[in-house]
Amino acid sequence: MSEPRILIIDGNRAAIREQQAAAGGRPTGEGYALALQGLARVHCDIVRPADAAVTLPAGANLGDYDGVAITGSALNIYDGGEHIERQVELMRAVFDSGVPCFGSCWGLQLAVTAAGGRVSVNPRGREFGFARRIMLNDAGRAHDMYRGKPVVFEAVTVHLDAIETLPPGASLLAESDMGLQAIEMRVGNCLFWGVQYHPEYSFADIAATAKRYAQVLLGAGLFADRSELDAWVGDALALDRNPRDARLCWRHGLGPAMQDVAVKMAELRNWLHVQVLPHHGA
Repeated sequence: MSEPRILIIDGNRAAIREQQAAAGGRPTGEGYALALQGLARVHCDIVRPADAAVTLPAGANLGDYDGVAITGSALNIYDGGEHIERQVELMRAVFDSGVPCFGSCWGLQLAVTAAGGRVSVNPRGREFGFARRIMLNDAGRAHDMYRGKPVVFEAVTVHLDAIETLPPGASLLAESDMGLQAIEMRVGNCLFWGVQYHPEYSFADIAATAKRYAQVLLGAGLFADRSELDAWVGDALALDRNPRDARLCWRHGLGPAMQDVAVKMAELRNWLHVQVLPHHGA
């Protein structure tokens, strides 16, 4: 195959993917594939270990891929169960393969758990919508993942859980008021980059997630009532049409990292160009 080949591990169960699509968003795996394919000419295969045992395309093994990307998920890793254990086992197999890997939110939590770290409920509470004041530390400012990214930025986010303990081989790259936001981790020959937010999400994706999570968000007190939540969804959809809308960017405190899609997705673009494409050419 002439194009670099990426395996996408979709962390969600079928019911959640269907709900997200019904609310106007993209199913997790397909959305991630579209994001990556918008940045480079790559072929993407999707596996869904939350649904069933993983079967790769005929004749393929993990070592045939040039990259592995792991999506977000509505699951909580500490709940356990076969649908989660299959993902932990697959993550360990990815580490063994030595293939470059990127994880968003659940993908970060899954990789940290598989490498021996610990994930727990964030004592600061739920983070939703737009993560603010994500700040690169010295390592982050010098890191290839953050080429072209401001030192302080906002990002699309949705999570309740957080990294409590990092495993050996992990380096912190960014934090915010809500805790850890990005790491690099080497496990054997595998280099993993992970973020607690969603560079792959569009504004429409987070609008759909708000509708899907409506009762949870209202229960957490993040919105006063349904009309306030619906107004936020309307703003997100308007930003999807025009991410540079000055009025809405001011209202939601969104800077260049959310107004310019190239800056918003810099982490994924850099992963493709620094990790995946060189692996393909090796």
